Amino acid sequence: MTTTTTIDIDELRKLFLFERLSDEQLSKLAMSGQVLSYATDDLIIRQGEPAECFAVLIEGEIQMLQETVSAGTVAMPRTSQPGVYGGATSAYLGDRAPQYYQNSLRATAPTRMFLLPAKKFAHIVTEWFPMAMHLLDGMVSGGRMQREVIDRRQRLTALGTITAGLTHELNNPAAAAVRAVGELRSLIRSSRVELAQLAENGIPPERLRALIEMQESCTEALGKLPPRSPLEISDAEDTLGEALEELGLEGAWDLAPALVQAGFGPQHLDKIRRKVGDEHAPAALRWLSEAVEISQMLGEVTEATERIASLIRSAKQYSQMDRAPFQICDVHDLLDSTVAIFRGKIAPGISVVTDYDRTLPPIPAYGGELNQVWTNLIHNALDAMGEEGTLTIRTAHDEDEAIVEIGDTGPGVPDAIKDRIFEPFFTTKNVGQGTGLGLDISYRIVAGRHGGEIKVRSVPGETWFEVRLPLREPATAAS
Repeated sequence: MTTTTTIDIDELRKLFLFERLSDEQLSKLAMSGQVLSYATDDLIIRQGEPAECFAVLIEGEIQMLQETVSAGTVAMPRTSQPGVYGGATSAYLGDRAPQYYQNSLRATAPTRMFLLPAKKFAHIVTEWFPMAMHLLDGMVSGGRMQREVIDRRQRLTALGTITAGLTHELNNPAAAAVRAVGELRSLIRSSRVELAQLAENGIPPERLRALIEMQESCTEALGKLPPRSPLEISDAEDTLGEALEELGLEGAWDLAPALVQAGFGPQHLDKIRRKVGDEHAPAALRWLSEAVEISQMLGEVTEATERIASLIRSAKQYSQMDRAPFQICDVHDLLDSTVAIFRGKIAPGISVVTDYDRTLPPIPAYGGELNQVWTNLIHNALDAMGEEGTLTIRTAHDEDEAIVEIGDTGPGVPDAIKDRIFEPFFTTKNVGQGTGLGLDISYRIVAGRHGGEIKVRSVPGETWFEVRLPLREPATAAS
């Protein structure tokens, strides 16, 4: 800052803020404030200092800067429009107004500013424009409340969508486990009876041991046999069923499928008869079939519970439970957990393609908030495609930024609205189907919280949202 001067009312009248004021009002303004000149790179107001002035640009060029916890300094575009203002812009709210500057203003060229003390500015607005002051008060407080309510609704809507998908995904393996456990009870009970029958028939211990060894061999073969077509499996079951029936086994056709799954064929019958004796062969084969089925059911229970555990791990990763808010994150883990949560909501006609650059290093980020970004972008992509299409998620990186792209094959974003899609409350969905805050929230998380960038490119049939995030942790984040 170099000089301080007064201002003429004709110069004030040229500013769009004051063009309709009377000469008396302009004179009072001129006497209440002062003009200060600033050199290039001078700070006009500093974020965090007491909000004591309302500042209006007369001539020159200024830039608004904001210091954030995670993203460092966020700079807004420069402007040279006379009449733009900053500083204590809400002083008319009194004690409800911020008591400290929420951002800084910097001169990016030799600049002249009209500075009006905050108390004078508040008094002028209240006295000269009482109705406008009440309207502004209502708009500021009401708008803030509305935004908070809709923001919460947006989060709850996303949570409901995710919960429904997760519940659907958990239901399938849980139902499979319950069914398998029910069958296991019956099989174990029957197996005990068959084993008791063998004992009552006087099977020698060495023959019983040989039978158990054969059961272990059949169990180990489960899932390791060369793949066979359904027709080949059916033929094998018919052949074994006939062989078992010739031995006089009751329900031979019910025993054959389990034994075939373990690689058992007619050639193994002679081996059974040699090891346990002809008189014990029927009961031994019946017990062997049930023992193999028990192993199959245990495999199904294991697979189902592992699927449940995997889904819970994905949900935990998605929610970032038990994690510090700001941490070193693997972007691929975050993306995979979000996709896993969405599985139940992805239509059968939509394919998911991932193209990950595995050389992408972990990044410093708020993992839970980034998951909200992926949720919003994937949800929008699925909505755009409807019942069929391709959802593509790919990653890359350059020297100092991680790049995440989420694409869909929907109708695309019209050129007329591309510049508006990140505006709060702007939506192309029908009334009641969207709040217009999903992309606004995503933008604030990426740009405001992480110092990154989010942009869209779209043509009919192909839309890509590109998110860029810094690879290095901002110095302010650690503090």
